[in-house]
Amino acid sequence: MSITVLRVGHRPERDHRITTHVALVSRAFGADSISIWEKDEKIKKSIESVVKRWGGNFSVSFETYKQSFKKFNGISVHLTMYGLPFEDKIEEIQDLVFNQNKNLMIIVGAEKVPKEIYEFATYNLAVTGQPHSEISALALFLDRLHKGKEMKKEFNNAKLKIVPCEKGKNIIAVESEKSE
Repeated sequence: MSITVLRVGHRPERDHRITTHVALVSRAFGADSISIWEKDEKIKKSIESVVKRWGGNFSVSFETYKQSFKKFNGISVHLTMYGLPFEDKIEEIQDLVFNQNKNLMIIVGAEKVPKEIYEFATYNLAVTGQPHSEISALALFLDRLHKGKEMKKEFNNAKLKIVPCEKGKNIIAVESEKSE
């Protein structure tokens, strides 16, 4: 079972920062990879640098949504403000992913998404029925999918780790932790 995020509509000249944040949220909240439909090596290098320092096995690839759809085998969730409330389907999706070991593709758009995405998606789900950020929608969906367990996840091969503290910043170098 794997969880991948498909970023549809990335425009390198406009969406670099937002797509980077989509990738960071994907990694931190339990996805295994992100596929971006427009090649942007800056994002790939940035995320690879995060993985190298903070650990994990997260990967970045570039392909169109049509290429992704052709090779994908599993269930797909398109996060859109026009879909059904995701709370109504989250338990069903948890069962498919975690009990039936189905691969999961989570689709988030940058601009108006093509009609084929609504048709391809197993589920078109809304985090709210209001305009919102794809970053927040992705974070909320992944958090509910994992029932909050990702908040305590330890990443393997991390070189850095944050030690929680009430004030200030406490980052330590890690010798070699091998848990995830």
